[in-house]
Amino acid sequence: MRIKDTLNLGKTKFKMRGNLPVKEAERQKAWEENRVYQLRQKLNEGKPSFVLHDGPPYANGDIHMGHAMNKISKDFIVRYKSMNGFRAPYVPGWDTHGLPIEQKLTQAGYDRKKMSPNEFRKLCHEYALKQVNKQREEFKRLGVSGDWDNPYLTLKPEFEAAEIRVFGKMAEKGLIYRGKKPVIWSWSSESAMAEAEVEYHDITSPSAFYAEKVIDGKGVLDEDNTYMVVWTTTPWTIPASEGITIDASFDYSVVQTEGDNRKFVIASELLEKDAELFGWENYKTLKIVKGQELEGVLAEHPFDSSRKILTMLGDFVTIDTGTGLVHTAPGFGEDDYNVGKKYGLDIFVDVDNKGYLTKEAGEDFEGVFYDDANEISLNKLKEKNLLLKYMPIEHSYPFDWRTKKPVIYRATPQWFASVDKIRDQILNAINDVDFKPGWGKKRLYNMIRDRGDWVISRQRVWGVPLPIFYAEDGTPIITKETTDHVADLFAKHGSDIWFEKEAKDLLPEGFSSEHSPNGKFTKENDIMDVWFDSGSSHQGVCAERDNLTYPADVYLEGSDQYRGWFNSSLITSVAFAGVAPYKQLVSQGFTLDGKGHKMSKSLGNTIAPNDVIKKMGAEIVRLWVTSVDTSADVRVSMENFVKISDSYKKIRNTMRYILANTSDFDPENDSVEFEDLSSVDKYMLVKLNKFVKDVKADYDNYDFLNLNKKLLAFINADLSAFYLDFAKDVLYIDSENSLTRRSMQTVLYKVAVALTKLMTPILPHTTEEIWKFLKEPEEFVQLAEMPEVVHYDNEDETLDNWNQFMSLRDDVLKALEEARNAKLIGKASEAKLSLYLSKGTQSLFDKLDANVRQVLMVSQLHLDSIENAPADAENFRDEVAIKVENADGKVCSRCRLIKTDVGSDKDYPEFCERCANIVRTDFPETATEGFED
Repeated sequence: MRIKDTLNLGKTKFKMRGNLPVKEAERQKAWEENRVYQLRQKLNEGKPSFVLHDGPPYANGDIHMGHAMNKISKDFIVRYKSMNGFRAPYVPGWDTHGLPIEQKLTQAGYDRKKMSPNEFRKLCHEYALKQVNKQREEFKRLGVSGDWDNPYLTLKPEFEAAEIRVFGKMAEKGLIYRGKKPVIWSWSSESAMAEAEVEYHDITSPSAFYAEKVIDGKGVLDEDNTYMVVWTTTPWTIPASEGITIDASFDYSVVQTEGDNRKFVIASELLEKDAELFGWENYKTLKIVKGQELEGVLAEHPFDSSRKILTMLGDFVTIDTGTGLVHTAPGFGEDDYNVGKKYGLDIFVDVDNKGYLTKEAGEDFEGVFYDDANEISLNKLKEKNLLLKYMPIEHSYPFDWRTKKPVIYRATPQWFASVDKIRDQILNAINDVDFKPGWGKKRLYNMIRDRGDWVISRQRVWGVPLPIFYAEDGTPIITKETTDHVADLFAKHGSDIWFEKEAKDLLPEGFSSEHSPNGKFTKENDIMDVWFDSGSSHQGVCAERDNLTYPADVYLEGSDQYRGWFNSSLITSVAFAGVAPYKQLVSQGFTLDGKGHKMSKSLGNTIAPNDVIKKMGAEIVRLWVTSVDTSADVRVSMENFVKISDSYKKIRNTMRYILANTSDFDPENDSVEFEDLSSVDKYMLVKLNKFVKDVKADYDNYDFLNLNKKLLAFINADLSAFYLDFAKDVLYIDSENSLTRRSMQTVLYKVAVALTKLMTPILPHTTEEIWKFLKEPEEFVQLAEMPEVVHYDNEDETLDNWNQFMSLRDDVLKALEEARNAKLIGKASEAKLSLYLSKGTQSLFDKLDANVRQVLMVSQLHLDSIENAPADAENFRDEVAIKVENADGKVCSRCRLIKTDVGSDKDYPEFCERCANIVRTDFPETATEGFED
């Protein structure tokens, strides 16, 4: 027998290296084969429900790091809730309608306009399902658990039917109407758009200052050569100009410049600035009038002398730039429309669906692309000597987020959902929602407060049709009877039936209307905004499925969804049922590259989750999600994942050490009761339960960053740098079944079980691997319950005493480090440590009742009063003085400590007395046989 054979050297088959890219896939296959998700749901039957409703990603392309962060965050929540007393099903979903899919087919060579609607829709349907299947596998590879075999898709008949019923309920309440007013129009997509479908970029536009001749001054202005100085940043809309908007409270000056017999009207406050801009060196003010006095003044249209331009009062005119007189074209702007409607102006639109000006704009403009019309307008103004100044201006401008082309505001006949009628209800509903982060409440509140009515019609094919019929006289027909019937048809056949059948075949049998005396009807060809699709999911999914609840407990998505899914869902839910669709709203930032730039394939700065998984494993991506503040924008680089990989290795190797040193521990027979544990073991058990409490609180608050910090601190500081550091002197050296060793193993086993359960939502592949080495009843850790927080007698006192000791331990470690630097000792086990204690510190040591020498990992410890401290002892706060010396004696060949009693037992000349007694008891034959070299 060799000396090392007398040591309890832990052994385990839990490998140091995880080989995650390979092993994760194998484990996921086992989960699927054993239906672990379904088993967890079965276990949770009858428990309180917790429903996280999945915001549907768009079914197009590979998933990106933002998708990964989102889905993994949701998985943390759902897995934790499922193991912590809740029935928490997770139904993933996909947004499957809309323009991007149409564009993909167009790029593939399909011409929508040369096909029947349903031929094209069939191709869209097939494409969407392929994308869903691809993304589903990518999400599953991240380790996300859920009902993947039964996701919700917005193209499914039951979902479409529910959406129609939401629409019908809103129509019943008078919230659906048809109107012609400016909407965001994408000429590149030939469709109206929602605010959530645009992104903003800086562009340079032509800013024009031009004059319009007064033809009726209403007794305030002289009609003889007086001109209103108008400002615009969209000269292409001048052909559609119907008015000039001013502010009632502003002062306006009538001025005349040297060398020009014309008189000009301009805001007094901007006069000096604009005069310099126009090159007016000598000018005089003839009179000053209030804006209110100018209401009703008529000017001549600069391009058509037969048209009159009306001066109106509005509240959107600013004094920081321009002239204080704003060019107004009611067909091309929301403010323009509102003021124009107030004054009864025509809603004149001279631009077609593709962005080209029509003949109504005049022969110089007909057939010209709107952006090119800027130059024509400017040239015409110059020819007529009306252009006072042209200058480029840089500003933020909306773009179609799919085609990346600028959009315009254009009045077209569209269907709208009224927000204004229920705005107060929606704002009140927001007060019932808990927001994380808290600033989200103000953001959503302000967006609802300030938003206009929702344009819900789209001039496309791939989507849910608007269930609207038209009578012979053009009257729209939207009744409960018709929408319920359409919903029933969609539930049975899907929305394709709308394009397959004539209007008469889609109406209820025998339906009649006074507006169609001949019984003839037509149907709407527009589809619904995709935000109405996903925004109806609270009914199409949460209220529809028996295992879900409405309202949902939480929605979690990116911060862009305050103007997207959070917004549309809130409007439809309040309209439908009078309540918000969610009790909690959690938002996350965007994923950026390492330099803080937006990730883009065209820039080549993307990192696909699959790239990380292939190299390091999904566990590294999952652990990374806990390491960042997801409430703000997050920078992503491969260096991040390398660093996280190091943290993962630390976690894994710590667990490996614990598994190895509890491999001979049977929790049923070897566990030691709390009151019989050693003092330091009690302390670690109390620390463990505080850790459990804190981590569960972080899970409940969705604070995964704080959780990550606590997890790594517990593993690195409490375990590795303290408890496991001196554990070898107990676990390896003491007798296998000794109370001291079983006491420590009791704690270590409890630590292993608690850590494994707590880490399961984050690192499920790794914890399932660990679970196989623990003696627990559940086959899978995912089927276990989260650890309960346990309280012990005098736990606060235990924690307080040991916290005081840990502060003293820091002083000791500092003194040992100084001795090491001075070459006095090599490692702590070579030291003789003399501690000179104050009465308070001595009292603390008495209360601890611990093997302080062992905890401090020195060979010898001498305790004395601080009054007897020698001059060369280092004093710390008058609580303890510390002196470090070389330990006296010899090194014990077994425990490797320097002892003065080595050789005191003649049968074991190389052992200290402690080791000799242990070996004589456990291995009596060695007293006569000795040891091999």
